[in-house]
Amino acid sequence: MRITISGPIGSGKSTVGKILARSMGYQFFSGGHFFREQAREHGMTIEEFNLYAESHPEIDRKQDQMVVDFLKSHDNIVVEARLAGWMCHLNNIEAFKVFLTASLATRVSRISRREGNASDLEALLRVREESEAKRYAEFYSIDYGTTDIYDLVINSDNLSAQKVAEHIHECSGIKKLQ
Repeated sequence: MRITISGPIGSGKSTVGKILARSMGYQFFSGGHFFREQAREHGMTIEEFNLYAESHPEIDRKQDQMVVDFLKSHDNIVVEARLAGWMCHLNNIEAFKVFLTASLATRVSRISRREGNASDLEALLRVREESEAKRYAEFYSIDYGTTDIYDLVINSDNLSAQKVAEHIHECSGIKKLQ
């Protein structure tokens, strides 16, 4: 079984995905890690790289194809990527698709704890998300705010990552491997 976890920046995708994969004995894969690495390789911040990607569609297409190929060729995995659920939907890949949400304030707080406090973090987050939404619509005709393709939508504002992972596991109907 494949489980995808999608959602906006700071919603808890990576943390929940790692907990879920570990508890189920599944392999964990993070799409965001590779995008951040590409930004570093280009000598750009993630925000600069997002804007750069708007005029260089090959960046997103390469990243998305890598996720699709991985999903097609692996089983018993948890894949965290903003478009993982959509990539499964668009490519007819069977998966239990999860979308995490959280308020902007919660997401800014989480990112600040993870990456250090930035005075303009909220503005940077908005710019990044607008850039991504624009590219998703342009490249794939995806409205990122639409969650009807997901099997489960969870607001993670007031839940621990452990509780979210437990809820996903319970709703997926998958028995624990370990």
